[in-house]
Amino acid sequence: MSATPERPTAGRRRERVALAVRDRLPLWLQLRCGLEPRALAALAVVLVVAGVLAAQHFWSARPRPVQAPQTVRAAAVVPPSSPPSAAATDRVVVDVGGKVRRPGVLRLPAGSRVADALRAAGGVEPGADTTALNRARVLMDGEQVVVGVPAPPVAVAPTGGPRPAEPVGLNTATAEQLDTLPGVGPVLAQHILDYRTEHGGFRSVDELREVNGIGDRRFADLRALVRP
Repeated sequence: MSATPERPTAGRRRERVALAVRDRLPLWLQLRCGLEPRALAALAVVLVVAGVLAAQHFWSARPRPVQAPQTVRAAAVVPPSSPPSAAATDRVVVDVGGKVRRPGVLRLPAGSRVADALRAAGGVEPGADTTALNRARVLMDGEQVVVGVPAPPVAVAPTGGPRPAEPVGLNTATAEQLDTLPGVGPVLAQHILDYRTEHGGFRSVDELREVNGIGDRRFADLRALVRP
C-alpha cells in the first residue's frame, strides 16, 4: 500500500503565507525586516489593519452634499372658544338731548365718548353752542348729554340761598352751573371740573367727597342737589 501524504500542519500553512507575503514586498522592506516569516506575517497584519483604518477615515471624511434646512412654520395656536368678556358686551345707556338731530336714549359700547354719543344722535344742529362740552370725555352709564341748552333756572332755597330747580349733572354741568350750587364758588367749581377731567367723570354722587375743598358738611348740603 502506498503511504498517505501527511496534511500540512497549521505552522506550515502560516509559513507558506508568510513567504508568499514576503515575495510581494519591496526588496528594501524585505532587507529591513529580515527573512523571519513571523516578522513578515506581523508586518502584513499591521499593513492590512492600517489600510482598513485609512479606508474608513477617508470614507467618513468624504464630502457630502449639504441640504438647506427646511423652514418650519409654527402653527397658529387657536385658543379654545370662550364666552366674550364682560368688557366686550357691556353697554352704556345715555340720554342725549338739546340741539341734536335725533335726541333720545342711546345704547353705546362701553368706553364711548361724548363725541360718539353726538354722532349717534345724528350730529349737532347748526349754530348750537358746544363750548361747554368736553367731547373727549368718556361716557358714564345713565348720564345725560345736553347740547346748547342754557343753565337751569335758579330757585330760592328755604334758607335764602340760591338753589337750582333740578339736580345739576356733575358730568355735564359748566363752571357757571356749578357756581349756582350753595357753597360752591368759582374756585370749587373749577376743582369739580378738574376732578371730572382727570377721572373721566363721576360714577356716583359720593365721589364728590374726593374733590379738593368739599368736606362732609358741604357734601351733605350738595348731595341732594347734584347727580352723576
